[in-house]
Amino acid sequence: MGPLEWGLLVLLSIFWGGSFFFIAVVLTDLGPLSLVAARVGLAALVLLAYLRWRGLALPADGPTWLAFFVMGAINNALPFTLISLSQTRIDSSLAAILNATTPLFTVLLAHWLTRDERLTASRLVGVVTGLAGAIVLIGPAALAGLGADALAQFAMLGATLSYACAGIFGRRFRALPPAIPAFGMTAGAFVMMLPVSLAVERPWTMPAPGFAAMAALAGLAIVSTAAGYILYFRILATAGATNLLLVTFLLPVTALLLGTTILGERPDGTALLGMILILLGLAAIDGRLFRRRQALSSAGAPFRGEARDPRPAPGRPRSSTGP
Repeated sequence: MGPLEWGLLVLLSIFWGGSFFFIAVVLTDLGPLSLVAARVGLAALVLLAYLRWRGLALPADGPTWLAFFVMGAINNALPFTLISLSQTRIDSSLAAILNATTPLFTVLLAHWLTRDERLTASRLVGVVTGLAGAIVLIGPAALAGLGADALAQFAMLGATLSYACAGIFGRRFRALPPAIPAFGMTAGAFVMMLPVSLAVERPWTMPAPGFAAMAALAGLAIVSTAAGYILYFRILATAGATNLLLVTFLLPVTALLLGTTILGERPDGTALLGMILILLGLAAIDGRLFRRRQALSSAGAPFRGEARDPRPAPGRPRSSTGP
């Protein structure tokens, strides 16, 4: 990835960093299915307004819209529902650690399902190092709850696996402006989730959501979903699925840096160690730093070799025992 893609990835981590907080606030007043339907529905409206403002035309062919609906199912409807359900049973810190397994699933699936995102030793080492860094940064104590509610934890892992599949499936939209698949995906997810939420949760029987829940829902839909998925498809088109979903490693790093710069928090040594491990993992996956080091080493080899030329000097025969 180039500097632009890394910058967009950091920005996406900021947009997505607050989603777990937003979800926790909205769940106090809305059921998980109603939350997902409202989130993708509002995001689709925002994206449609953006498309109209930009003058971008939507595709008219059926296969593209079918692909949008598949993307909406595996990247919005299914994982959003699983995450919302799991967050009613497990702590957000454990949810964040489980969410950080997304790049591991993506690396493995991309190796088998694509031709240009093959598994390499540096990528595998980078993913494992980054995952270890996320655990250290978030806090190993969060793993104490691992296995306490297996169903909720498997739901969270199911969401990460669904995200990995979506990252690979979404590569087919690389020729489209990013806002178009973002709208098609969220619109498809809304069409799927609205009848389910109405039938299962009957939200009209619940008390009206309070101001805090509505504000959190707006942030979740506009920032984390509408704006976030424009960046998502932009990065996916140029950097690939594996690099895109490294954003889950950056989420705790972004939270740490924002807490330090805005709230004046002072991270301890464990947090700094976790951040260093994540950055090392990202560098290993990116590969440029190590390739540059190898290039410098190979470039220096001829100069070291020139210190002793094995050929005999002109007019001087080579001895059988050496020079």
